Amino acid sequence: MSMPFSNFTKNDWILLKSSLLIVLASNIVSPQFDVLITIAALIGVTSLVLGAKGNVWSPLLMVVFSVLYGIISYRFCYWGELVTYLGMTLPMSAWAAVEWFRNPSEKKGEVAISPMNRTKWLMVLLSTILVTIGFYFILKHFDTPNLIFSTLSITTSFFAASLTLLRSSYYPLFYSANDVILIILWILATLENPVYFPVIINFVVFFVNDFYGFISWRKREKLGSRVT
Repeated sequence: MSMPFSNFTKNDWILLKSSLLIVLASNIVSPQFDVLITIAALIGVTSLVLGAKGNVWSPLLMVVFSVLYGIISYRFCYWGELVTYLGMTLPMSAWAAVEWFRNPSEKKGEVAISPMNRTKWLMVLLSTILVTIGFYFILKHFDTPNLIFSTLSITTSFFAASLTLLRSSYYPLFYSANDVILIILWILATLENPVYFPVIINFVVFFVNDFYGFISWRKREKLGSRVT
């Protein structure tokens, strides 16, 4: 396993440092500074920038982020987010870490990209539909706040996590879609408790990093960093 940041370019460092600075500043100036939210956001941002480089440390850090984010979600009774990250994102990130480690590209420190085909897309789509339907009723049973958006979060998270496991260049795009849903969820949460405002900023930064990751993976795919 290569060391993290070993294949970073100047632009990667600029993105990482500016993202960490924005996240840290937005949390520090919050009227109710929350250490857990801050640490989770810093780890999450680092994971995303490493993910943009196809570095195996990305899913490993996502495991840690999932635990912390699950605790944060529990505090606000966002059962959808709690179940999604602890019951789905965490194990799938651990599994993805193994797959990424076992499938390196020719360029040191980067995972090989696996192209999608109709069978893979259909498999992911059908699985996502089944998971979404199942979790909708589970979340409804527990009176989850903002049920529709919580369910959509599960849909986009599962789709993105599945593509991460499959080493598809499209996985960051679906995480970007998930970030939009989460921004809406935490705006609604902030209307009830201002302490969660930094979480909104965190996910705005996550959106930028995820979209950067999508562009990066598509470029790597075009350059041949993939397996057939």
